[in-house]
Amino acid sequence: MVFCRICAPTLLGIVFLSLFNLSECLRTTIQPDKDSMVTVSTDLPVEQCAVCTVSGVNDTQTSCHSSLSLVAEKEVTLLFNCSQPLEQAFTVKIVRSIECTKDSCSPTTGEAQASILTEFTRTFTWTLKAPEKTVVGLDILGEGVKETSDPTSCPDGFQYSMVTGTSNSKVQTQAYCRGGSMTHLDLTNPVAASFQVKPKAAVVPVVFTVSAKPLSQTMIINADLGTTMVVSRKAEGPECNVCLMEGSNPTCSPTELTLTNAQNTSLEFSCLQPQDVFTVHIKKKIECTKDSCSPATGEVQPNLFAGFQRKLTWDIGVPGKTVLTLDFPGDGLKEITGPDKCQDGYQYSSHTTNSEGEVKTKDYCKKGPLSHLDLLGKTTVTLEVPKGGQLNSTAFTAKAIPRRGRAMAVTPDPNTIVIISRDTKEPDCSVCVDEEPKQKCNPRQLTLRDVRNTSVEFTCPQPQEVFKVEINREIDCTETTCSGNIVQAESSLFPDFNRTFTWDLKVRSIRAFQMDFPQPGMKQIPNGETCPDEHTYTLVTYLRTGPATIGTYCKGGTVTTIQVRYKGRMLLEVPGDRKLEPLDFKLSVGPETDMLAIVKVDLPRGVSETDFLAANYPSNFPDDQQMRWDFIVPGMHNYTVRFLEHTAPECLSKEVKVEYQKDGKKVTKLSLTDPQPEHRQGNFNFSLWNCETNSTLQGLALKFKVSVMRSGHPVLCAVDLTKKEGVALQIEKVGSDPYCEMRMDSVVKERIHVASGSKAMLSFLDCPKEDVRLTAIKIIGCQTLSLCSVSGILLTVPKLDSCLPMPLHNFTWHLNVPESGTVDLLSPTGSLRQSLPGQECNGSVSVHVADGNGSPIGEFCPKGIIQKLQVHSNVSVTATAQDITKTRGPFLNVSFTEEISDSIIYRVRPKMSSMALLATPNWPDGMKPSSTISWIVTVPSRYQAALQFANVSQPKCGQRHTSIKVQMLGSEEEMLSRREDEEVEDQLVVPESFYLNMSNCIPEEGHFGVVTKVILQKKTNLLAILLGIAGALVAILIVLAVVCIVTKKKKKEKMSKESSIYIGKGNIFRPGDRHFSKTRSDNESHVYDSIDEMMVYGHLLRDPSYVDSIQDNFKGMQVDSYRTFTGPVDGEPPVIKEPEPEPENDLYGPFLAPSDTFMPPRPRTPVDRQDSLGFQDRRMVDNELYTFKSTGDFNTIRLSGTDLEPQPTVDTVTEDSL
Repeated sequence: MVFCRICAPTLLGIVFLSLFNLSECLRTTIQPDKDSMVTVSTDLPVEQCAVCTVSGVNDTQTSCHSSLSLVAEKEVTLLFNCSQPLEQAFTVKIVRSIECTKDSCSPTTGEAQASILTEFTRTFTWTLKAPEKTVVGLDILGEGVKETSDPTSCPDGFQYSMVTGTSNSKVQTQAYCRGGSMTHLDLTNPVAASFQVKPKAAVVPVVFTVSAKPLSQTMIINADLGTTMVVSRKAEGPECNVCLMEGSNPTCSPTELTLTNAQNTSLEFSCLQPQDVFTVHIKKKIECTKDSCSPATGEVQPNLFAGFQRKLTWDIGVPGKTVLTLDFPGDGLKEITGPDKCQDGYQYSSHTTNSEGEVKTKDYCKKGPLSHLDLLGKTTVTLEVPKGGQLNSTAFTAKAIPRRGRAMAVTPDPNTIVIISRDTKEPDCSVCVDEEPKQKCNPRQLTLRDVRNTSVEFTCPQPQEVFKVEINREIDCTETTCSGNIVQAESSLFPDFNRTFTWDLKVRSIRAFQMDFPQPGMKQIPNGETCPDEHTYTLVTYLRTGPATIGTYCKGGTVTTIQVRYKGRMLLEVPGDRKLEPLDFKLSVGPETDMLAIVKVDLPRGVSETDFLAANYPSNFPDDQQMRWDFIVPGMHNYTVRFLEHTAPECLSKEVKVEYQKDGKKVTKLSLTDPQPEHRQGNFNFSLWNCETNSTLQGLALKFKVSVMRSGHPVLCAVDLTKKEGVALQIEKVGSDPYCEMRMDSVVKERIHVASGSKAMLSFLDCPKEDVRLTAIKIIGCQTLSLCSVSGILLTVPKLDSCLPMPLHNFTWHLNVPESGTVDLLSPTGSLRQSLPGQECNGSVSVHVADGNGSPIGEFCPKGIIQKLQVHSNVSVTATAQDITKTRGPFLNVSFTEEISDSIIYRVRPKMSSMALLATPNWPDGMKPSSTISWIVTVPSRYQAALQFANVSQPKCGQRHTSIKVQMLGSEEEMLSRREDEEVEDQLVVPESFYLNMSNCIPEEGHFGVVTKVILQKKTNLLAILLGIAGALVAILIVLAVVCIVTKKKKKEKMSKESSIYIGKGNIFRPGDRHFSKTRSDNESHVYDSIDEMMVYGHLLRDPSYVDSIQDNFKGMQVDSYRTFTGPVDGEPPVIKEPEPEPENDLYGPFLAPSDTFMPPRPRTPVDRQDSLGFQDRRMVDNELYTFKSTGDFNTIRLSGTDLEPQPTVDTVTEDSL
C-alpha cells in the first residue's frame, strides 16, 4: 500500500491521469474473502474522484470507476484518486449471506474481514434468509448494544442495524449503538444485519453468532369459572396468529380469539413476543340483590396473562331502588375527566345505566380521596392494566343496600297545579306517586292536580338536586275584582327545591290586569338574568302571535305599577336554598286599553340613570303593538331620554314611532333616529309603536335610558376662620337622604373639615338641615404655667358665619395642659352637677368632659355640689345645648394650676337638703387603668357625713390593686382602706370634712367603678340639750328682772341728758368684757323715748344695696358695736382682766353667746377687730343715732328685727390643709 502526493510521475504509461489535478491518491492491493462481496464507491463524479484497477505489465492498464465491485478470493490492485480527502470520499460495503432453516443457520457466525480497506468507512452486511414463522437469533459478541433512533449519534462510530420485513409487509429498520445491555436480538422475518465502523477502526473477526428456531409461543390457561377472555391483536402490531390447541384441529385467528371457562387450555401464538402484539380482555359477572352481592368481591387472577396489557371487566347486576357500594382497598381513587390519563397506566372506570337507559361513565386513577363509590343502577366496572402490570387478588368489594329515597305528603291548594320535572340529567332518580302496589314512577315529570293528601316519593336521597317544582295557580278577574290573591305566604310545598311560582291572570279582552308593587318598587333587568336576592320576577303576556315577555324584574327599583292587557302570566323563580320572601303586591282590574302594557315609573330624587327594555328585548317587539311608560319626575329635576340600543324593522304597513306627551299637552311624535328630549321637566308619557314587519328580517328592539338630575341651586357659604383663633369646623351627613351633596371649594365631600385659620367656600345642594351636622372645635393651651392666664379662661362659643344653613350641634374645646400643670374646671354659675342615674342633666345645657386620650370623665351641668374639677391631663370639653348658638356660655371657667398627684380631684360641698352622689369617672363604665381620683368633701360644722358605697364594681386585677380610702382632712389616720379582695362597709360616718380616694389597678377582667352616697346629718349632744333647757329657765328669770329694771330706769332718764351708752365721768367698758353683766335685752343703752324706731330703721331696710350686702355668715346673735369715747374723762380707764379666749372650732365664731330669749337674734359679728377699742360698726356709723365720731370701717351686716334659723358655719378648706 503506497500513498503518493502526485501519482502521475510514478505511473509511467498511464496517460489519462494527466487529466486529473489530484490532491490525494492511494494505491493498495486487496483480496476479498470467500463468499463475500466487496463494493467500493463514491458519491462524487468520476472526474473528481475515482477508484481504479491497475493491471498489466508494469501496471500499465487501468480502469477507473466511481463504484467498483470486487470478486471474492481474487487479488486486485486498487488506485484511489480524489480531490477530496479519501476517507471522506469513499465507502466500502462488505456483504455476506447467512441462510437458516427452522432450527439452524449456516454459517453460524457473522464473520468480518477486519483488515480490508481500513482507511475507509466500512459497512459489514449479512443478508439473512429464513423460512416463514422462524425466529433468527443474534448473540452480539463483546460489548452489548442499545436501541437508538439516531444512528449518527453513536459516540464511538460503531453502529448496528437490523432490517426485518416480508414482501407483503413494510420493511422496518432498528438501529443500535454499542454500550448497552442487550446482547441477544430475536428477528422475525429477518432481511439483513449490518455493522458499520469508522475509518481505521479495529474490527473483531466475528461480530455475532446466529441461530434459528420456530416462531411460536405456547401458554397454558387456567381461568376461574364464569370468566370470559378475549385475546385481541393490536391494530398496529405485526402479523401474529393465536391458536386454541384443542384436539387435532386447532382454532386459529389472526385478530381475536374468545375463551370461556378455560381450564388447562393451551394457546399458541405465532410470534415470539405475543404480549407486544395482543391485549387480553377478562370479563366476569356479579349479581346483587337488595342487600347483598355474589361474589362479594371483584376477584382477580394476578398471573392470568401476566405480561400482557389487560382489561378486566365486572358486569354487576343491581335491582331497582338499590344502591351499589364499591370499596377500593389501598390508597383510594381520584376522578379524572376529559382526555386525562393515569400516569401509571392503571385506570378504573364505572359505567352505570340509569332508569332511562342512559349510560354514565366516570374514570378514576389510583391514589385519591375516594375510598368507595355509591352507584345507582346496573353497573360495569373496568380496570385497565398496563403491559407487565402487577395485580392484587381483589380489585374491590361490592355491597348492596336498599336505596334511600325521600317521601313526602303533598296537598295542593285549590285551583293549584304542582308540576315536578327533572332539572338535571344526573343522578338517576325517579319521582313516584302513591304507594305500592299502585305506585307509578316517572324519571322525568309528575303532575299533581287533586286537592288531596298525596304521597310523593323520590328514589334518590337528594331529589332537590335533580328536580324542580312549578306551582301554578289560575286567577280569573271579573269587571272589578280578581278571584284570588297573587301573593301567598311561605309555601310548605317543596321548600328546598328550585321553585317557580306562576300565576295565570286573565281579564276581559278589552281590559288590563294591574299589579301595584310596594315601595321601593321594581327594577327591570335583561331577560335571563337573576336578581341579587335570587327572587326573580318575569311578566309574560299572551298574544295571538304567541307569548311576549314584558320584562324581568327585581325588588328595589323605580317601577311601581304594570298594566297588561287581557291575559298573562307572572312568574317568580326562587332557588332551593333561599327562603321564599315574595313581594306583597296588589292585583286588581285595570282600565280598558289598546296598549300591550303600561309601565308606571316613579323616578327618584337626585342624580340617577335607569335602563328600560321594550317587550321581548333583545328579541323582536310584537308586530303592530304599542307599549307605554308613564314617568313621574320629581320636582326641580330635569330628565333626559337616550336610546342605548335599537333595531328598526322592515315595515309592511304603518310605521315605527315613539311618542312623548305631558299632562294636558300636545303629543310629540319622533322616529327612532330623531334626537330624544333632553333636560326637560315635569311628568311625561313615552309610547313605542311598532308596524307590521317582515318576519324574515330583524324586527324592532329598543333599550333606552332615562337620566334624572337636579335643577335646583346650591346654598353657598363663605367661611372665614382667620379671625377666630384656634376654631375649626366639621360638617358631616347624618341623614338617610343619599342626594344631599356637599362641596368644599367645588370638590364634592362626604365630610367637610375647615381647618383653623383658613377660609373655604362651601355649597349645599338638597341638604335638609336635619340631615347634616355642624360641629366646631377650639384648641386652648399655653406652653408654661407662667404664660397661662391668671384670671382663667371662660369657655364661650364664638359667633360663626351666619351663612351656614344648619345649626351648631356642639362645640368642643381641647385644653392642652402645660408640663407639670393641671386643668381646673369651675362653673361660672357657682357649681357643677354630674349626670348620674337619678340625677340626670335634663336641662338645656350640658358639657361632656373627657381626658386627652378620649376616655370619658363625665357629663356635667350647672347647679350641683361640685365646686371645682381638677384634671391632671389634657382635657376636651364638649358643650351641647338645644340651640347652642343662642346659649353661647360661658360654660366653664378654665385655669391652669400646679400639678396634682391624682389623675382627677373633685372638690365637693354637699347640700343639707339632698343626698349627694359621688361616681367614678365614666360611670357606669370603669375608671382608666392605673388612675387615681379623689373627692375633697367639705362638711359643715355641727354636721357629719354618712357615706354609703351604693354600687361597687370590682375587677380581677392583673397588676396592682384597687383601693378605696377615706381620711379626714388634717388627719393622718385612715378611717377606711379597702382593696378589691376586701369587703367594703355598708355605711361609714365621718364627723367632719374629709377626702375620699380611689385607685384602679390594671384589670384582667371587668372594670372598677363606684357610686358613693353622701348624706349630711346634724350632730346630737345630750349634755348640750340639758344645759340648754337649764339655760332657758335662767333666761326667763333674767328677762323678768330686766323688765322691772328697765321700767324703773326709763322713769329716771326722762329728766336726764339723753346719750348712747355714755357715762359722763368714769370709764367705758368693752362689749366683750365679762364684767359687763347686762345683756342687750336689759341694757338700756338702746332705749330712746323720743325716737320712732320705724324712722330709725325702716328707711335702712328699704335700701337694697344695704340689705344685699349683708352676708349670710352673720345671721347669729346680734350685738351692738362700740367705739372708744374720745371726749374728756376723769381719769385713766380701769384695768380689766379678761379671761383667756376659748378655743375656736370654726374660723368665725360669735362675739357673744347667743341669746335664748324671746327676742329674735341679730346678725352674728365675727371675732376680729371687735376686740380692739378702736373697733367701729358701720351700722352705727351710718345710723342717725351714732353719736361717736370715728372713721372706723367694717363690712356691712344685716340689721333686721327678724332672722331665719341660723345656718351652721362651714369649715374652710385650704390648699395647705390637704
